[in-house]
Amino acid sequence: MCHKTDRRRFLKLSAQAAAALALQHDAFAQVKTTANKYEPFALGLLIKPFPDPEKKIALVRQLGIPTCFLSLDDYIGKFTPALVTTMRDALDKHQIVATTVEVVRPLPLKWNFVEGPSTIGVVPRAYRAARIDALKQVSDFGKQLGIDQVQTHCGFIPENPKDGLYEETVQAIRELTLHCAGNGQSFLMETGQETPTTMLRVIRDVNHPALGVGLDTANLILYGKANPVDAVKILGPYARAMHAKDGMWPTDPLELGKEVVIGKGEVDFAKVFSGLRAAGYKGAVSIERETSGPQQVEDVREEKIYLERILAQRKSA
Repeated sequence: MCHKTDRRRFLKLSAQAAAALALQHDAFAQVKTTANKYEPFALGLLIKPFPDPEKKIALVRQLGIPTCFLSLDDYIGKFTPALVTTMRDALDKHQIVATTVEVVRPLPLKWNFVEGPSTIGVVPRAYRAARIDALKQVSDFGKQLGIDQVQTHCGFIPENPKDGLYEETVQAIRELTLHCAGNGQSFLMETGQETPTTMLRVIRDVNHPALGVGLDTANLILYGKANPVDAVKILGPYARAMHAKDGMWPTDPLELGKEVVIGKGEVDFAKVFSGLRAAGYKGAVSIERETSGPQQVEDVREEKIYLERILAQRKSA
């Protein structure tokens, strides 16, 4: 019964989306003419501002990084006007540009090959509605802060376009894309659980200029889906955000590969940046280091120096 109801909902949504598509397409195109507040390939840092936005945003400034990527899962259901004021004041005080907002929850989320397909993103029917609601919340919040990109993991999108879950997922992504476009935002699918070819298929099937890609260089490797240099050849024209992260290929078929400090893994950042530049990339390069505490800060300092060197070389080439 639940499956039939879910299916009817998405069929109804498909008709509604088709009717709204042309209007949203034109409105979004007009909004996106606004100039960026940061230079292409500006460094950024992924931060989780909860519970102290002032402290986390101040750290970005202390590290000499001009932009940040906001991971806001801890605020789902609590995107209050007071939080808008707090976040805006902290960003203004420290002169940091927030480029993108992201949520991936509600839980459960199992970041592995066994339980991941049934728990991550908007693919699993059991969690789809709650994830869509959370993403609409963060889109509305981001709009109030003037942030024009919303990102998430969409999940293990089926490779087979005839799989029923594929069409349902496309409908969910279309719903989110239209909501974000209505807020003058792009909706970005973060690379990881799906192959670049599958992601490209979704982009074409949704067929809306507000849908793009959040390129996570390590995730492509950690999930064993693609070399990021090759992925840029497929997805580069649609990339609007980037997580600079490094990793190793998975050797255990049950577990993801290992994330490591940038420069110690398999990502060839020089070639990734060259490919993105050739594709006309205008977004930031947001460092994501999946550790915590003092070690995370030290790792980010090291990664910042590494990336600055490569970016300087690319600029002078």
